[in-house]
Amino acid sequence: MTLARPLRSVLYIPASKPRALDKARGLPVDAIIFDLEDAVSVDEKEASRAILAEALAQDGYGGRMKIVRINAFDTPWGKADAEAAAKMGADAILLPKVSSPADLDALAEITGDTPLWAMMETPAGMINAASIGAHPKLQGMVMGTNDLAKELQTRHRADRLPLQAGLGLCVLAAKANGCVIIDGVYNAFKDDDGLKVECDQGRDMGFDGKTLIHPAQVDVTNTAFSPSDAEVELARRQIDAFNEVEATGQGVAVVDGKIVENLHVATARDTLAKVEAIAALTA
Repeated sequence: MTLARPLRSVLYIPASKPRALDKARGLPVDAIIFDLEDAVSVDEKEASRAILAEALAQDGYGGRMKIVRINAFDTPWGKADAEAAAKMGADAILLPKVSSPADLDALAEITGDTPLWAMMETPAGMINAASIGAHPKLQGMVMGTNDLAKELQTRHRADRLPLQAGLGLCVLAAKANGCVIIDGVYNAFKDDDGLKVECDQGRDMGFDGKTLIHPAQVDVTNTAFSPSDAEVELARRQIDAFNEVEATGQGVAVVDGKIVENLHVATARDTLAKVEAIAALTA
């Protein structure tokens, strides 16, 4: 799957903070999750809907994807959040703690044709990832690694070994159904080296991007999930070599001592398409 738009960096912004909502208009992120859930205190839940609706009405977010995360339906605010979010003109609505397709069904009854995204952060969600990914309204999955670690009662490890089963299941489910899949947050927002390690791990696993908790994390993340100069150069040489062999009908295309087949050319073209999409977004 080639994404129609880059989703390397996906930043959480509290919906209750007008200043943060305004600042986000100038940040070099690919997408914003306007958060009505964890980032908003209980006392601000009701008012945050109106604040966010006004900000989205003013727009100014350019080509950034706009996603609204509501509260879960087992809270006092979930249903009203869904009703309000459906009228905000966002690109998608993100539901927390999705454990089965029935959770998305309940949301879709309120939000209609608005695309849905699912927070994948419960053991049941991991087990049911394939059926969740196949939901007809679902377009994206977001890993809730902090909540998942809590539910699994794991110890923190830099290699995220305790989370690998869940991460892998969700990547498989997303790729099988043509959904976007975004990795979880890195909590130490001043630790660029640790962030890079986790970004590289997520990119190598097949994640399309990473959720962020602070603007300071954007540059490292955008770089990690962008094709490198070396990858772009290799992609061009693979395409050129393959086209030359096809044109002459002689031999097999070889680049750097390795055979280039159709699947390698498809990946190379995806790489160049991603570079073009990034350039268009940042122009």
